[in-house]
Amino acid sequence: MTRIIDVSLFCFFLFSLGAMSQPSQNLTDCNQFPDTYQSNRNTVLSTLRNHSSLGSYYFNATAGLSPNTVYGMFLCIGNISKTSCSNCVHSATLEMDKSCESHDTSFMFSDECMVRYSDNSFFSLVEDSPATFSYSQNDSLSYPQFYNQTLPGKLDELILKAPSSFSSPVPYFVEDKEHVTQVEGSYDLEAMAQCSPDLDPSNCTVCLGLVVEKFSECCSQSRWARIHFPKCLLRYDISALQPNLTSLGVTTKGDDIFGRTFIAIMIGLLMGL
Repeated sequence: MTRIIDVSLFCFFLFSLGAMSQPSQNLTDCNQFPDTYQSNRNTVLSTLRNHSSLGSYYFNATAGLSPNTVYGMFLCIGNISKTSCSNCVHSATLEMDKSCESHDTSFMFSDECMVRYSDNSFFSLVEDSPATFSYSQNDSLSYPQFYNQTLPGKLDELILKAPSSFSSPVPYFVEDKEHVTQVEGSYDLEAMAQCSPDLDPSNCTVCLGLVVEKFSECCSQSRWARIHFPKCLLRYDISALQPNLTSLGVTTKGDDIFGRTFIAIMIGLLMGL
């Protein structure tokens, strides 16, 4: 298993992120590359756009011979429509074409897709950089001890399921929604995990494990979080805790409710006579 810990000389953009983010950002200008490299880069970006229009959620492309070879790929989130995927890839590649012309490596992350190209092959590699972290800071968990009984187990469950879902319509994508009821109250827990299809199942597990490590560092007390690595991602969203009325000492009896309702109706009818 090979890990790329650092990437130099890259153009890194975040776009269409509606959440609070704390990404590890870097933007380094590079020397202008030969016309041959620029031509290969344009070919890769155009190929990615074309294949996204065919309904693909993932595709990789290579153009040119060494030392001017360009490698590219896109990965769309598995629960969006094919049209949304295509629109996201189109927007990202056009922005790259305009903003990253003099960079040999470029990443673009959004809520719906990730697009990248490089002069070095990254296919089949597990990478933990660059990464984006979006999570709630002003809306943290009011009772984290309640959620922590369920959330870690749910994330572990998705990490186990994702590598075995390669043959699904969207490879390596799993999501789950669960209504959790505890003594203290109830809440909804939604979570998803996804790996890039160029990883083998073992490296998909490794990649998601690295995401969970980062999750425990940045946002384990947040009500929702989205963590994107270049080859995998993890998201979850927890609804507000709905208190259990019984645990608060509020009790109702069905017969009493029925009796009070019946009396109220009768009084209303008599007053109307």
